[in-house]
Parts: sequence; structure tokens; C-alpha cells
Amino acid sequence: MRNLIHRYLEHLEGERNVSPETMRAYERDLLRFHRFVAHDFLGTEPTPKDVDALAVRSFLAAMTREGLAKRSQGRALAAVRSMFRYACREGILAANPAQGVRTPKVPITLPRHLRPGEVENLMEAPDVAGDTPLAHRDRAILELLYAAGLRVSELVGLDWRNIDLSARVLRVIGKGRKERMVPFGRPAGDALRRWLEEWEAIRAKGGPWGDDEDPVFLNRLGGRLTDRSVRNILDKWVDSAAVAKGVHPHTLRHTFATHLLENGADLRTIQELLGHASLSTTQKYTHLEVERLLSVYRDSHPRARREE
Repeated sequence: MRNLIHRYLEHLEGERNVSPETMRAYERDLLRFHRFVAHDFLGTEPTPKDVDALAVRSFLAAMTREGLAKRSQGRALAAVRSMFRYACREGILAANPAQGVRTPKVPITLPRHLRPGEVENLMEAPDVAGDTPLAHRDRAILELLYAAGLRVSELVGLDWRNIDLSARVLRVIGKGRKERMVPFGRPAGDALRRWLEEWEAIRAKGGPWGDDEDPVFLNRLGGRLTDRSVRNILDKWVDSAAVAKGVHPHTLRHTFATHLLENGADLRTIQELLGHASLSTTQKYTHLEVERLLSVYRDSHPRARREE
């Protein structure tokens, strides 16, 4: 089965052009599955034909005993199912042993989103701290995360050539190397222009640079900012603005989507802006918004509070 895992990962990398992060996740989950079947289920090195539905269900049960979250279990099952689907297409197997195994039900949860007042306090925090180049950079980071709903990996991967400041629209490469165009508002545009005035001097500290290297967000030494650095920057300004703990870059992405929904945007538009491959991923926002409305109704309406 090791050979099948290797071939499948090569297929993902070469033909489906998945991101490095996705590749690592698939490899981790498939090797976990291999270890379970070889050591815990069969006690010997398996071939693909040795795996049946019972082995896959036992794998899920083992992950439950280990305390893995339902979401992690579902991701691992999806990797196993996809690998065996590939094996069927290649003629290695006649049937997919994971096809009929039910995906663990994941509770619909999202990180908290910020209310408009909290967003304003957070956006203004770098300006309050002082008129410095890095404060201008940080304001642009916060504005763009909220204005465009970007993933942090998409944010740090941006180059200036991907941004049209006059039209206030950017081109981003998301999951699965899928390209999408995302608009942003005037506050984000103004913050980017202010940062651009400082950018060249900081960029000159790094290098040597190629002609096509123009990362939007730089560290103090002129190199491209990393995911972790953005998280640290956000933590700093969350503390400064006295916003509740537990705010991460993805919180601003959820805030972006939730505020669009609350103000009348349709799900298809939100799906396109977020870069979700499936509408079902976006529909969780509807579920949570309905739950919020019902909660407000039950707490506020006199008839709703009446005991039966």
C-alpha cells in the first residue's frame, strides 16, 4: 500500500496541482491510515486489496479513541476515500472500500466574528500607536484581511502586480491554485497607498531581488512577511485595541462573510468572494445567522419569553 500512497501523492502534485499545505495534510492522513492497518488492524504490511470497509471503519474508531476531532477524522477519511477512488480508476482495485463509510458528522461551528465597533477599534489601533512605516503596513494588513476576506496564506502571497489600486480589486491564488478577483473598499485602498509610500525604502533592505519579486507585505528586513508574522501582528493589535482574546486572521475572514450576509449579500456572491469550491461550505453562515436571529427573538420578544 505504500506504493499506492506514493503514486497517489505524485498524482495530486503533478496533475491536480494542489497546494503544498494540502499535500502535507494528505500525506499525513494517508500515512496514519497505513500505520493503523499495518500495525493495529492486520499486523502485517497490507496491499490495497487487503483493505475493506471494516478496516476503514476501524480506522475511524481508532481516531475517536485517540481523541481526534470529528473534522480531523472526516479529513482523513476523505483522503483515504480519494486515494482508493484513484486506485479504482487506475485498475488497481475493482471497488472503493471507503466509499460506503459514512463521514463523521461535524458540528457547525465557526470562530467568533467581530461586531462593527470591534472592527473599527482594531483597524484604528496601528494609527493610534504612531506614524511609522510598520504601523502603516499593519493598518493595510488589517484593512485588507477584513475588506477582502483573504486567507492569511493568500495575503502574504500577494504581489503588487496582483493589485489594481485605481479599480480597488485584487487577483489572488487560493486553494487548489484557483484564481479569483476580489474587490476591496476605499479604506483598504487608502491604507495600501499609505504603505506603498514606505514600501520601497524597506524593500531596499532585503534582496537581492528579481525584477518580478514585489511582495506587498514585508518584514522590517525587507523580506516577504510570513503567515506566523501576520498572526503575531494581529495579536499585537488585538491586545492594543482591547478586543476579546481568540481573534485570529481567519476571524477577520469570518467577520467579512458574516457582515456581508447580515447586510443582504447572497450566498453565491459570498462563495465567489471567499473562493469556496462548494456552496455547502458557504451555507454554514446561513445556519449560524438563523441561529443568531432565533436567539435574539427568544430573548427579546414578549411572547417568546412566555412560559407554556
